[in-house]
Amino acid sequence: MADGGDFYSRDRPREPDPQLREDRPRGGGPEDPHQRGNWPVWAIVLAIILVFVVLTVIFG
Repeated sequence: MADGGDFYSRDRPREPDPQLREDRPRGGGPEDPHQRGNWPVWAIVLAIILVFVVLTVIFG
């Protein structure tokens, strides 16, 4: 049975390749998407209020 160090070192290169990109890059940067904010929430709330007001006016 192999010890833990041998098991985890088999599929890794002996020396890190500086050209090898990460699957999931860490950190922030210009590639990160901007936050959308909470305008969709406000749009849903306003739509519900508008429907309520319209139904109240129609069915009084």
